[in-house]
Amino acid sequence: MDWSIQDIARLAGTTSRTLRHYDTLGLLAPSRIGGNGYRYYDRDSLVRLQRILLLRDLGLGLPAIAEVLENQTDAGPALRNHLAWLQDERARLARQIASVESTIEAMEGGEQIMAEDMFDGFDHTQYKDEVEERWGKQAYATSDAWWRSKSPAERQEWQRLQKQLAADWIAASESGASPDSEEAQALAQRHFDWLASIPGTPGSDANGPTRAYLIGLGEMYVADPRFGANYGGDTGAAFVRDALRVFAERNL
Repeated sequence: MDWSIQDIARLAGTTSRTLRHYDTLGLLAPSRIGGNGYRYYDRDSLVRLQRILLLRDLGLGLPAIAEVLENQTDAGPALRNHLAWLQDERARLARQIASVESTIEAMEGGEQIMAEDMFDGFDHTQYKDEVEERWGKQAYATSDAWWRSKSPAERQEWQRLQKQLAADWIAASESGASPDSEEAQALAQRHFDWLASIPGTPGSDANGPTRAYLIGLGEMYVADPRFGANYGGDTGAAFVRDALRVFAERNL
């Protein structure tokens, strides 16, 4: 059994043009092309498309997705790992929903708001032990106090800026820009300023992150896939690393 490109586009909430683009990039070839020139996709193609869309939702760029698919040819284990992540995320979101619902009910009913219940699912401390081990307890304590001092609106704006910076890094990497280009170096300056805005940033002095720290951070983005995923995977992380190194060597 197979499906036409129009059927798949409709079912997946995408477009025929996007599916053809995936074919051009070598991400998703049709299983066959009919005598009328129409593209058709079989069960294996649908599984591959599902993986592509899941990886896109994680923020990976298309080159990074291609690397993942090439290195993880067995879809079963890959999907099981992704399912585990989705289940964890679902549980976290369920806690957030319950927390907000509880707050609304308390507010509308004139009841006392229980502070200990208001922030379930909003965990910014998940890397506490790792940060303390890598950079010391003072670094974590300072940045933690800074984050807790922010209002909800300030936290939301800071997260928006962080996500926009990551998206701009991915776009620059996918555009083929050089790490020493004007575009990449402007992003490196934004990255430096972003880090400098966080009290307790490890390796920082009065002027912001030091040269050694900025270069080391770029290396960590490549070495740790959790951080690399923010920048589109291995290729994007390497682009950020190289751009930060150029910036550090020129300016710090």
